[in-house]
Formats: sequence, C-alpha cells, structure tokens
Amino acid sequence: MKAEEARKLTDQALARLADALAQGKSEALTRYLDTMARFHRYSFGNIMLILAQKPDATHVAGFNTWKKVNRWVKKGEHGIVIIAPMVIRREDEQAKDGEPQKSVMRFRGVYVFDVSQTEGDPLPEVHSVKGDPGPCTERLKGLIAARGITLGYEQLPPGVSGLSSGGGIRIQTGLTPADEFAVLVHELAHEMLHHGQGSTRGTKTVRETEAEAVAFVVTHAVGLDTNSAAADYIQMYQGSKETLAESLDCIQKTAASIIEAVTAADEAAAAA
Repeated sequence: MKAEEARKLTDQALARLADALAQGKSEALTRYLDTMARFHRYSFGNIMLILAQKPDATHVAGFNTWKKVNRWVKKGEHGIVIIAPMVIRREDEQAKDGEPQKSVMRFRGVYVFDVSQTEGDPLPEVHSVKGDPGPCTERLKGLIAARGITLGYEQLPPGVSGLSSGGGIRIQTGLTPADEFAVLVHELAHEMLHHGQGSTRGTKTVRETEAEAVAFVVTHAVGLDTNSAAADYIQMYQGSKETLAESLDCIQKTAASIIEAVTAADEAAAAA
C-alpha cells in the first residue's frame, strides 16, 4: 500500500470518528484513547490506522522484528498498514550553488502485525501496576520538577482535586495513590498544553477534556483502573474534523512524553 492510500484510510477513520462524536457517541473516542495508551509511541495518524484495521491489537511490530524475538507471522495473516518515514539521499546530485543536495524525507506504507497474528516464543512480561502507580508517581514528580514546575499539597476547595496555574501545580491532600497519580498527570497536561509560550488555550471545556484525555491515556498505560478517569469526550468536538485531529495530535504527543518519562526504568529493566 502506498503512503497516499494509507493517508486516505486515516482520513476516512478520522471522518468516522468525527461523525460518531457529532452523533453523541463518545465511546468511539474512548476506544481511540484506549488504543493510544497501548501505542503511545505511534503518531496520531498511525494510531488511527491501527484502530481502523485491528481495534483489538495490543502489540505490533514488523515481520523481521518479530523474527528477532523468535516469533513468526502465522500463515494467511494480513498485515496492518502504517506510514513510515524514509530518507532518500541524493549524494550524486548537486544543488545550483554547487553544494551537495540534502537528504529528502519521504513516507511509505509498511505493514506490521499484532502479537495475536504471530506464534513462537512468549514475550517477556513487562511490569505493570494495577491500582497502585508505585514508583511511577515519584518519576512523574521528577518530570514536573525538571520542567521547572512547582508542586504543592494543600486542602483545596470541595470538589477540587488539583489546580494548574502556569508554573505551579497544587494537589489536594489525602488522595489515594491512584487518584494522586491521575490528578498529577491531569494538571501536568494543563501545564504542557495550555500554559507557556506557543500554547493554545481554547475554551475551558476543551482544555479540561484534553487534560482528562491525557490522564486517561497515561493512567491506562501504566496499568491503573481508568474507569473514574472517563469524561464527556464528546465536548472536545467543535464541529470540524480538522479541530478534532489537532486536539488528538496534541493529546498523543503529550501523553507519549509523560509515559516515556514514568516507564523508562521499567522498560530498561525488562529489556536487560
């Protein structure tokens, strides 16, 4: 499949999601965020492609990558197409000023396969938490501090679990470990998405929904129960496919950076 065909498939998937949201079917976005949690390293477009072709996928890799871990794609399985970058070097061509041409980035459609489509040696189990974020909370606090954001715990007004003020986060005292982690992620998402230079504020509804969506993805990715993190995702939809795509792209990138920071040590240990 060519990259252009893959992009067309992405657009169709986005259009279906936008249409579902317009009809009040917010569970469609919940499914997307669930897929994002499983594939946080993938771009917004590739997450769309995976969800459109195999919504139950849990772990995907290319044909040769599976071979390296002694697993093989089962006969008759159809691959999941995603878009991959490809660098084209033009060493023999010269620019008009006599300097060598720079490398050119192109994109092409490639196929990956879900673990359910393969057989062979079992995959090593990666540590995940269930109801208790464990060391992930301290790593998250480290990320907050590294970004120059102050963090404090205090008695906040009733019904308020956390506040973000641009350079500072305040958290309600006495939260359970799972709630504390989710609230920290929510408020950090505000800091990353809605404060500082180059940020886009949007409406309060959009800001809260984007932050809650990031919290949903991150808490799910580290193994926490995300039922309490679900929000009215339909409110993110502002009437255009382009606005929805922009918001989802921001959520994906923000969630991915947080997940990588809080799970890097676990992944390194599992790979050792």
